[in-house]
Amino acid sequence: MASSLSNHYSSLLKLWSQTQDRSHLKKLHCLILKTLSLSADTFLSNTLITCYAKSDLLSYARNLFYKIPHPNSFSWNAILSAYSKAGCIPQMEKVFFSMPERDGVSWNSLISGYAGHGSRDRAVVAYRAMLREGRIPNRITFSTMLILSSACSSASLGRQVHCQIIKFGFELYVFVGSPLVDMYSKSGFIREALQVFQGMEEKNVVMCNTMMIGLLLCGMVEDSKKLFREMAERDSISWTTMVTGLTKNGLELEAIDLFREMRAAGVGIDQFTFGSILTACGGLSALELGKQTHAYISRTHYDDNVFVGSALVDMYSKCRSIRHAEVVFRRMRTKNIVSWTAMLVGYGQNGCSEEAVRIFCEMQKHGVEPDDFALGSVISSCANLASLEEGTQLHCRAIVSGLISFITVSNAIVTLYGKCGIIEDSHRLFDEMQTRDSVSWTALVSGYAQFGKAKETIDLFEKMLNDGVKPDGVTFIGVLSACSRTGLVEKGYSYYNSMIHDHHIVPVADHYTCMIDLLSRAGRLKEAEDFIKQMPCHPDAVGWATLLSSCRFHGELEIGKWAAENLIELDPNNPASYVLLSSLHASRGNWDEVAKLRRGMRDKKVKKEPGCSWIKYKNKVHIFSADDQSHPYSERIYAELEKLNDKMIAEGYKPDLSSVLHDVSESEKIHMLGHHSEKLAIAFGLIFMPPELPIRVVKNLRVCVDCHNATKFISKITGRDILVRDAIRFHKFSGGVCSCGDFW
Repeated sequence: MASSLSNHYSSLLKLWSQTQDRSHLKKLHCLILKTLSLSADTFLSNTLITCYAKSDLLSYARNLFYKIPHPNSFSWNAILSAYSKAGCIPQMEKVFFSMPERDGVSWNSLISGYAGHGSRDRAVVAYRAMLREGRIPNRITFSTMLILSSACSSASLGRQVHCQIIKFGFELYVFVGSPLVDMYSKSGFIREALQVFQGMEEKNVVMCNTMMIGLLLCGMVEDSKKLFREMAERDSISWTTMVTGLTKNGLELEAIDLFREMRAAGVGIDQFTFGSILTACGGLSALELGKQTHAYISRTHYDDNVFVGSALVDMYSKCRSIRHAEVVFRRMRTKNIVSWTAMLVGYGQNGCSEEAVRIFCEMQKHGVEPDDFALGSVISSCANLASLEEGTQLHCRAIVSGLISFITVSNAIVTLYGKCGIIEDSHRLFDEMQTRDSVSWTALVSGYAQFGKAKETIDLFEKMLNDGVKPDGVTFIGVLSACSRTGLVEKGYSYYNSMIHDHHIVPVADHYTCMIDLLSRAGRLKEAEDFIKQMPCHPDAVGWATLLSSCRFHGELEIGKWAAENLIELDPNNPASYVLLSSLHASRGNWDEVAKLRRGMRDKKVKKEPGCSWIKYKNKVHIFSADDQSHPYSERIYAELEKLNDKMIAEGYKPDLSSVLHDVSESEKIHMLGHHSEKLAIAFGLIFMPPELPIRVVKNLRVCVDCHNATKFISKITGRDILVRDAIRFHKFSGGVCSCGDFW
């Protein structure tokens, strides 16, 4: 009767293992105690110990083990395995060394416990002790040691284990072959991985998948595709591996085609497949395809999956559909650090820096601690806003949390101070970095370039090259723009040629724009025209606007009209072409042409972006536009400007009337110049900002010539440092001199 009950309970415990319901397990244990004497049934006790271990109820497993009067080797191995899987290393060791008799299962549990919970060296010591004791490793032992070698990227350990595998005759076992292929692939020894794979007489789907992953990791896409097509059996992992691998190797279109084939074949699609295909859609900015995939995700009820939701947010962000990303994010029932970071980065990628800072604050309120990527992203958003106050607070957070040691965070902080006009602090932090990459150097190079410090930019760039750091396209944009803003034409040309011939970087639109700027700023407009005509593609809107701006500055009407015509054709709704050409005609007194251009703007409903400037004071942003009367302190601001104007005139200031594009009287022009947005913001700063602090103003457009001259006089009269960040660059006014050297 007792034997029959014991068998019955064993069957029930096997059924329980399929559900792993803790409450049912405990109830079944109680029933067993009422009807049987467990002390007399070691087999049933061992089964219960194993079940409690699977449920992470170690205290129950331990108590049961110590109540067994005469535990057998299975009892000892059961409790040892429980501690091993739970990572309870001290308890595992205590049980192992207390065992009256140890077998291969005991050694495997010990090695697995060490290997699975960060004790690599102790796992190796245990493996060697096992061999010294004369125990022959089995396929589980070898698999564990190979997985450990892969995790530690230790090819030398893996090779030693491979020798043992051959010695003991396990080289043809599929169970051992898969981790061997994985170990060699992840260590970069793809040839050895292929030798192992090709030497296997039997290849199952797991081994083929492992080999395919290795080939894709090494960029051997054609070989992986060939293997995929030749596989006798393919599971969902095979398909997902190929979709993911193609996406990561920049073959998004092929990944999408394979995904369609996968669906047609009726293969089950999981969260990883959806994540990969959404990444492909984002990489191609394929919004419509992304929306179709989103609809399919909803039909398959994966839209509540946090992994898929995060991938959707990322896809919509990369497709420049930030509002769709926001809707997906808000509908997510569960969010993790990846979800929050995807939304944060998405805002930053789409120029919504204020929203990025806001979502970061919201993330903190929800108790989600940022990682290095999230913190670096929000610091970058602060840099784009030139928000020094929030940026310095995040800098402090990076120090306190220890995240400053991550290069992504350090690079963001270097960029922050550069974009906030404190290039000295940016350089100091760069010098303090223990590890630097090309992004670190580029951040500092760009910071100096934006300040117009050509000598410092070039010296830093040369030092970067001497240190063996490979510059990228962004680095060259920084050094070329520095050359253009200081008139170093020949130097700029040499860097441009070096970029192409020495560093094999294919120029993009920004590089061409820098070269157009380099030539046209220096007055070499005909050379700029010839350069454009020799380009493999037409300039973008910024390139044409750059040429047109220089034509206005140098009074070159014919080339200016050519640039304006091309800009209007390329971007008919861009007001820059009309405004700059109007300015060029106005400088020559061609008011009829100016009026004609304005009528054209009205007819085409093209509106000039209104100029505005802002300054931050006591955590509040104060925004000004020209002739702004809406500010509560307008009366004091205008009074301050009147006083400044009198002092400036006494110092020799003369308004630059060429900055006014209206056919009005001279007195009206002077009045209009006196109330530009940056002057109002500077006057506000002089009234309210403490004397020991610099005045920081941000402007959405380029600073006009008159405001630039006036700000130099203001800095001299007041003895205050004034930093103005316009749409082009940083200007630091101090003692009547601007850091740009009047070349911007």
